[in-house]
Amino acid sequence: MKATVLEEEGNYIKVLFEDITPDVANAIRRTIMLDVPTLAIENVTIYDNTSALFDEIVAHRLGLLPLPTDLETLVFREDCACDDEGCPNCTVHYTVSKEGECTVYSGDLDAEDASWAVVDEKIPLLRLNKGQRIILEAEAILGTGKQHAKWQPASGIGYTYYPEITVTDDCNGCRACVDICPRDVLGMKGAKAVVKDLEACSLCRSCVEECGRNAITVEGDPTRIIFTFESDGSLPPRVILTEALDILHYKYKALAESL
Repeated sequence: MKATVLEEEGNYIKVLFEDITPDVANAIRRTIMLDVPTLAIENVTIYDNTSALFDEIVAHRLGLLPLPTDLETLVFREDCACDDEGCPNCTVHYTVSKEGECTVYSGDLDAEDASWAVVDEKIPLLRLNKGQRIILEAEAILGTGKQHAKWQPASGIGYTYYPEITVTDDCNGCRACVDICPRDVLGMKGAKAVVKDLEACSLCRSCVEECGRNAITVEGDPTRIIFTFESDGSLPPRVILTEALDILHYKYKALAESL
């Protein structure tokens, strides 16, 4: 299997896998969703909450915040030598102390170290009216999407076959396929339609349906798959993909040894 990064910008990545099958691509997708560990708030101690929201709602919103994750530093709490006491090797602490009138944002979480500050500081958590306040402590630990969705590191994970578009000599240059394409994949060269952005094709086949001369065919190559997803910011997308591939490799190796 060969992997080539086609696009990588911010939290988005687009990768071309070659010499692959759809079941392996789906295994990568599921591994990213379920097995790649990230940091998320698990335990919340609320000392004072006079806002309009129940403690449980506040805790739930805190748990869904994306937090920076360092897989080289942190270990799973159940595997830590602290015996589930919560030490710097497995637990990150946050505090919030705010009094209204104001909106409490994710950036109001004070991390025990600046390196653990929340990824996005502008996520609204709750509104405090005049005289209302919220005081709490929170513990964040490593987990996986198998345990809860808050530990899923990415969203919009999908894949599609690499497109193969053929325009035959039967094309009469009517532009029907060019005009109908929703992604501007096709263009004109003289009196014939040509492909100008192959990887933008979504295999919708609108061009095929529009062409009255059967001069264009669109197929997908199941051995070449375009894989895309967006990180929530807890881990860079390249790290997420690499971690997922390492986890899959370990699982396949363990299966082969057991067999």
